[in-house]
Amino acid sequence: MNAHSPLSAPPLVDPFGRTIAYVRVSVTDRCDYRCVYCMSEDMNFLPKRDVLSLEELDRLCAAFIGLGARKIRVTGGEPLVRRNVMSLFQGLKRHLASGVLDEVTLTTNGSQLARFASELAECGVRRINVSLDTLDPSKFRAVTRWGDFGVVMKGIDAAAAAGLKVKINTVALKGFNDSEARGLIDWAHGRGFDITFIEVMPLGAMERDRADQFLPLTELKRDLESRLTLAPSAYATGGPARYYDVKETGGRLGFITPLTHNFCESCNRVRVTCTGTLYMCLGQEDAADLREPLRRSESDEPLIAAIRAAIARKPKGHDFVIARAAAPAVQRHMSATGG
Repeated sequence: MNAHSPLSAPPLVDPFGRTIAYVRVSVTDRCDYRCVYCMSEDMNFLPKRDVLSLEELDRLCAAFIGLGARKIRVTGGEPLVRRNVMSLFQGLKRHLASGVLDEVTLTTNGSQLARFASELAECGVRRINVSLDTLDPSKFRAVTRWGDFGVVMKGIDAAAAAGLKVKINTVALKGFNDSEARGLIDWAHGRGFDITFIEVMPLGAMERDRADQFLPLTELKRDLESRLTLAPSAYATGGPARYYDVKETGGRLGFITPLTHNFCESCNRVRVTCTGTLYMCLGQEDAADLREPLRRSESDEPLIAAIRAAIARKPKGHDFVIARAAAPAVQRHMSATGG
């Protein structure tokens, strides 16, 4: 940890009394897929000079940990396409070893897992989220535009073999995978994986109207309950999912419902983009520039002051709405914010 980061600093508490203990850090806006609900097919990516170096990202994480963050999630884009990204995980391992950090996790599309799963486990990563919207290889290619289903399956196998606990994240898409929900649950639970369904979020301009994609999870849950027994689970990760235990499979099922049920009341997280922009809320435009104080001074004091000032204006919640022809709630794509 940087010598200027206070180990016993007062925790980060927002205006609504929520302690910020969970930081999602994007290491790149780039991805080797172009999922139809996440990116436009012809994306313009950031120039390298705007992106924080891995050393700067390590220092940024250390500052948040010094301010009480207990969980770091590394995101993208696809984080594992960042060159030398494992050096960041190797650096974060020291905070796990000292006990000041509870866990480092990763959200990935699985394309690079076969290559990196063992090393992730060696660096102290215990849980990962893998984005997977279908078990049909041709539909997988269609929804990702460029993805190879077989490569992802090999990656998931490698993660399981390395001892990583895998959770599957599935974006619910009307007319695309709603009929696959039960099959996805059976497959995931059969492998010992949790699975979470997520509503489409109105982030960034897209070729298609999101109203055409939006499947309310209240509808999906109602359909599943006609065939499965769902009991509310006491399990919680600090994230936005609400979990249920499925009697028939013995597995756990989550729902992330930013539109049909706003989950903001317990929000303990913030997001930092790969450019060092801190978003206090995924669904609001207000942000703070952490790159400037990070690069201006070798001392962490300006950086910590900027973080505290930002948390002091964290909003109560977002205002997501999906309606036909409605503008996106925010103009940036999910890949720019960090998944």
